[in-house]
Amino acid sequence: MRVLGVDPGLTRCGVGVVEGVAGRPLTMHGVGVVRTPPDAELGHRLVAIEQGIEQWLDEHDPEVLAVERVFSQHNVRTVMGTAQASAVAMLCASRRGIPVALHTPSEVKAAVTGTGRADKAQVGAMVTRILRLDAPPKPADAADALALAICHIWRAPAQNRLQQAVARHAAQTAARPPAKSPTGKAPGAKTSTAQKGRTA
Repeated sequence: MRVLGVDPGLTRCGVGVVEGVAGRPLTMHGVGVVRTPPDAELGHRLVAIEQGIEQWLDEHDPEVLAVERVFSQHNVRTVMGTAQASAVAMLCASRRGIPVALHTPSEVKAAVTGTGRADKAQVGAMVTRILRLDAPPKPADAADALALAICHIWRAPAQNRLQQAVARHAAQTAARPPAKSPTGKAPGAKTSTAQKGRTA
């Protein structure tokens, strides 16, 4: 499985491509950052992010796009910019028919480091170790993008099994005949009443 991880942001949008399967060594195929000038108009910045993501999709042809799920922060302006960049990345992938997976920051940290409270330095160190790199990717946005890709590869098998189990349960429920009431009739069926005026 080849996954493009995206750590969304307006000024720096981290991107990283990792390939492999759970339980085996993973390989990094590329890592970088799509940058936009802070003083540019919002529309132009979003177009620049789209162009950057499209270039990575063209070059690496990933099977899945893994994006950080945006969560509420005290800085509303920051979270809005993150959400906008995230939407652009998801649009680029969906337009090509590439599945999109969302992972929370704590989920990614727990998958890579073993704790959902790890700091960026710990995440960078574990990404370096897992991918057998010479040094942690810089800036931290790039390392976070690789962590997202790693998280998805490692968690995808369990998620697929869960989805299959839910689908099987739904199919079995739909195929099951309706339960009968103690009277032997299906729920909601009307019972006949004695005719009025019947003589003995």
